[in-house]
Amino acid sequence: MMVLEDLEVKGEEGSKMEIELKEKNENEIVFIIRDAEVPFVNAIRRIAMMEIPKIAIEDVNIVKNDSAMFDEVLAHRLGLTPLFSDAEAIEGLVFSEDCECEDYCPKCSVSFTLNKTGPGVVYSKDLSSTDSKIKSVYDTIPLLKLKDDEDVELEAVAKLGFGKDHAKWIPTTVCSYKQYPKITFNDELEVDYGCAEACPRGILKADKRSKKIKVNNIENCSMCKSCVRASENKYVDVGYEKNNFIFRLETDGSMTPEEVLLKACDVLSEKTEKFISFCKGGRT
Repeated sequence: MMVLEDLEVKGEEGSKMEIELKEKNENEIVFIIRDAEVPFVNAIRRIAMMEIPKIAIEDVNIVKNDSAMFDEVLAHRLGLTPLFSDAEAIEGLVFSEDCECEDYCPKCSVSFTLNKTGPGVVYSKDLSSTDSKIKSVYDTIPLLKLKDDEDVELEAVAKLGFGKDHAKWIPTTVCSYKQYPKITFNDELEVDYGCAEACPRGILKADKRSKKIKVNNIENCSMCKSCVRASENKYVDVGYEKNNFIFRLETDGSMTPEEVLLKACDVLSEKTEKFISFCKGGRT
């Protein structure tokens, strides 16, 4: 806001950041950000991973476990089992530290029970939730294996948390960006077809008829520079566009990638407002 005020005084315009959607499905989104800066893009990435509230199993009370799996390992598997955590599912839930109860209650947690007898594999679908909206995202996650007459009986308590406190509260499985690749050729030199053969992803394709090297799907370039090292006469150069980025976000299914991005933007906006208020002499 302070920067925009300065720009308005000078008669200039603020940032004209552009976003182009490239791929999108139920759990993944890929888009291009143009005319942005690394700190901004990295802030979105970090917030999406670490500061989006998600529900996950925190406490496990094991009554009986006859399987070969240690109680601690079973509790760890339960904690990493993705649970639906979209806005509708966790509406009304509060963080345990903000709740007035001593341990846990329906206001700050959701309870799961598991009671199975072998033989067979116990899957995530066998967890019974007290809230129909909050359950395992995937039904076929194997938890443990029971032999004949072996039993498992437990209660698990799921609570809200942040990824910065534990990996089980991270809503993303992939959250990364890279600067947009830029491949240039020195037309004053003889075409070096060897550099195209060295590309491990097939980005470069030698076209000896036109005596050129074509670039295919440049966004898939990892900028490994194998082509640069293979070129004896330095015919090709690999760099990047400074303020353009390819952003990829994939979730564990607990919420959609769009919801993660929107929440990340809200958190960043709130942090910005606090910082501006502090700079102006206010309190955060």
